[in-house]
Amino acid sequence: MTADANRTPVVFFGHGNPMNALGRNSFSDAWRRLGAEIPRPKAILAVSAHWYTRGTSVTAMEKPRTIHDFGGFPRALFEVEYPTPGDPALAARVRDRLAPVGVSLDESWGLDHGTWSVLVHAFPAADVPVVQLSIDGTKPPRFHYELAKRLAPLRDEGVLIIGSGNVVHNLGLIQWTEGSKPYDWAIRFNDIVRGHLAASRHEPLIEYDRLGEDARLSVPTPDHYLPLLYIIAMQRPNETISFPVDGIEHGSIGMLSAAIGLQLS
Repeated sequence: MTADANRTPVVFFGHGNPMNALGRNSFSDAWRRLGAEIPRPKAILAVSAHWYTRGTSVTAMEKPRTIHDFGGFPRALFEVEYPTPGDPALAARVRDRLAPVGVSLDESWGLDHGTWSVLVHAFPAADVPVVQLSIDGTKPPRFHYELAKRLAPLRDEGVLIIGSGNVVHNLGLIQWTEGSKPYDWAIRFNDIVRGHLAASRHEPLIEYDRLGEDARLSVPTPDHYLPLLYIIAMQRPNETISFPVDGIEHGSIGMLSAAIGLQLS
């Protein structure tokens, strides 16, 4: 349950391989348990690494489509649908809260796999309305952290805010061989980030590019890291953080997930 029954928690999901959407494994089982622990939200606002744009947009359609934004995977993955409703009223509320930053109400995107690959497990009934907020790739990390703070009041309105990405995400050095071991730099950076999260030290997480070569290798591009900043920006004083999932897959993909304001049983 949440530490404050009137405040919805916030969660960062390390979503990893899209194939996690199919079947059961340790990650999907943890996401299912996490979804069961969260009091039923009125709606979900998702920030996914896979909607990386110029400018800021929010999905505003009644029925967002399920986007299969990948290639080279089995047909079964392309057949997955997550037919949850949208929430145009929430989209307008997000736009208003983020002013004076201009936010476009988008009618064309939908839900990409950064969002639905975890929600098919956390909320398998697909009956909670979902809205996605894009990440403006032209802006620096601190912009995203400060922008997210404006969304914090939505937690008191029953909105579950999630970020979906990966703390460690280097596709160029990925190892598909079964049983491959994590790179030492991936382990070190993952542990550094987890330590800062546990201690509620936000500044070094915002200025992650100052964390040296391990950071450069773990975050070669910011898209999968930035959703984490949206989540830590929501942390209130004295709110605890828990880590329902951790680990490195395929050598260079971090699966760390973090929940703020949720006391896991």
